[in-house]
Amino acid sequence: MPADSTVTDERVREETLLARLMKRPELGAIAGLILVTIFFLFTANASMFTLSGIMNFLTPAAQLGILAIGASLLMIGGEFDLSIGSMVAFAGMIFGALVVNLGLPLIVAIPGTLIFAGMMGVVNGQLVIRTGLPSFIVTLAFLFILRGLSLVGLKYLTGGSTQLRGVRDAVGDDWLAPFFSGDAFTGLFAKLAEWGWIDTFKSGAPKVPGVPVEILWFIGIALFATWILLRTPAGNWIFAAGGDKNAASNSGVPVNRVKTTLFIVTACCAALVAIMTVIDAGSTDARRGFQKEFEAIIAAVIGGSLLTGGYGSAIGAFFGSIIFGMVVIGLTYTSIDQDWFQVFLGGMLLLAVIFNNVIRKRVTGER
Repeated sequence: MPADSTVTDERVREETLLARLMKRPELGAIAGLILVTIFFLFTANASMFTLSGIMNFLTPAAQLGILAIGASLLMIGGEFDLSIGSMVAFAGMIFGALVVNLGLPLIVAIPGTLIFAGMMGVVNGQLVIRTGLPSFIVTLAFLFILRGLSLVGLKYLTGGSTQLRGVRDAVGDDWLAPFFSGDAFTGLFAKLAEWGWIDTFKSGAPKVPGVPVEILWFIGIALFATWILLRTPAGNWIFAAGGDKNAASNSGVPVNRVKTTLFIVTACCAALVAIMTVIDAGSTDARRGFQKEFEAIIAAVIGGSLLTGGYGSAIGAFFGSIIFGMVVIGLTYTSIDQDWFQVFLGGMLLLAVIFNNVIRKRVTGER
């Protein structure tokens, strides 16, 4: 054999950038977002894509997205949580009771609410692990249990009503409130309005006073979750636990601890949404978070998470939630009947799953 000859191992093949990109689980969500944006560019009022319009659809997208990112992490880990919508109502009741009935400051009430939610996450996780029941069944049961506890608890706290008012008065001027409610960067937006860079009312006040804080939480949680999944051993454990828990356990991955932690994270994401929405509304009620479990799971699936586990993306859930926000708010900018929303969302879910499956199988050679 000549000295300058090289032996190429056919098992070692350099992957192209396109192939790597097509393997990404969030590809379907990005494609879907582009299609939805194009659709509304041609059908919606031009005001939808002004700064005010963008904030209008990003706000509900952010609230859903926080839930969807928690749900996607749990789905990647191979489990499922149908109780997160009811957890929003339950955590809202706990938070309302702490600030209104007990008069506690936010620095105590917020951690207290998160601890209550985390405890319910532990219960869900341990029931799934110790009984061997599918997480679908366990969390379906807690969907009704938590909703029922919210109804009974609010009636007890209010003397018969299913709505607890007075949260805004109880929170008052608490120094922590601006971190969970209202708008950020109001000073910057006032300056931008003064300089004529953004739209203003006749009074000179900016039409968009700032960035809603839930959007900042949404972006921060998406970036942090993505870092965890892609840059830490914990992320490898999550993928391994969802892919093949027996192989992962034999390799030293603490599968049970990972799954329990993911249930806690999902519950705390629901509690965070409850805290922000309760402070914004100034009250809490038993229907808060109704059907949000399905919307969050849809956003996670549109984002590329598989129901079977071991595959998914927090950034995919991020884009999936923005699609949801664009559709639910965008239809109000068109002449289309808003009752088409659920049809539109269901179609997007189906197309995203088919798209992700076809692309993944073509690129990876799966059958």
